Amino acid sequence: MLVGVPKEIKNQESRVGLTPASVKELVLRGHQVLVQHNAGNAIGLSDALYEGAGATIIATAAEIFARAEMIVKVKEPQPEECAMLRENQILYTYLHLAPDPEQTRALIKSGAVCLAYETITGANGGLPLLAPMSEVAGRMAIQAGAAHLEKSKGGMGLLLGGVPGVAPGHIAIIGAGVVGTNALQMAVGIGARVTILDKNIDRLRQLDLIYGNRISTMYSNAQTIEEAVLDADLVIGGVLVPGAAAPKLVTAAMIARMKQGAVVVDVAIDQGGCFETSHATTHEKPTYVVDGVVHYCVANMPGAVARTSTFALNNATIGHALALADKGWQKALKANPHLKHGLNVCQGKVTYDAVAHALGYSYVDPDGLLG
Repeated sequence: MLVGVPKEIKNQESRVGLTPASVKELVLRGHQVLVQHNAGNAIGLSDALYEGAGATIIATAAEIFARAEMIVKVKEPQPEECAMLRENQILYTYLHLAPDPEQTRALIKSGAVCLAYETITGANGGLPLLAPMSEVAGRMAIQAGAAHLEKSKGGMGLLLGGVPGVAPGHIAIIGAGVVGTNALQMAVGIGARVTILDKNIDRLRQLDLIYGNRISTMYSNAQTIEEAVLDADLVIGGVLVPGAAAPKLVTAAMIARMKQGAVVVDVAIDQGGCFETSHATTHEKPTYVVDGVVHYCVANMPGAVARTSTFALNNATIGHALALADKGWQKALKANPHLKHGLNVCQGKVTYDAVAHALGYSYVDPDGLLG
């Protein structure tokens, strides 16, 4: 198969779809890989490294989209990239379609076979292609929140860990999945007072056994979320409904009653956000203020640590990329139901139920498209 890797063009996005090591894996299996000039240069992955791995360097994204049978990316295709997709071309990347009707319409129009990293499931449960970026984002959420609590960044001027004689700050983490667990690890490490909320009692029990009285665990409902949010100096939103829009768990009324200069970090913003007052921001302009509360809602947080994120992501994505290249999309999806869960849009049809429900499309069972 002819596999193409265009340079990412989303704001402040330096990650790249394939590392040289991943390219080599594909080449050793008899596939050809086209990599756009300087696609990985910003993170130290030079054209020479890609050529050494067996790739062919191509000057423009347009040529890659025109020639490749499968496009491997990191972030969702931007409008000009959607316009270059063609019928039956495989697109393998993060999509996050539920809160993005424009992209969904463009992918439907293209007729391409669009597989989303974030909905591919794992044999042991979970979302293994989303997990590495959730790990990065969860850890970064505490880092970003701590920075924006500084007075110069618009926050209340609070050191989360406190100092002897001064109480530490309070961090509330909504969601005890991959994002929440990684945020929790960092929050405990800096010495903050931490409350984590989730509906999964077994997960809360596990965290209680690990961290003991260093954290508070709360069953998540409207009342406990409100209590935690109003007492917190920093709130991390890490809830996820696979493939669907994130539930709005923190209302605008709650935000209005929070402490002045408090910070919220909405890691769920790729799926629309879990704060009612959230809208996506960029690394260039990461925050805005609502009712005196600083909102950090960067939609590609792991892009700030692009080298670490690229290698972590490739560890998770290369196996399915090889299967798609070796077998073609229909055989690969027939052979692996977990990979089939990644099919969101195919040949002009919406093939992921949560996306169809969120955006008002008819859901088409992917089995009927597999030949």
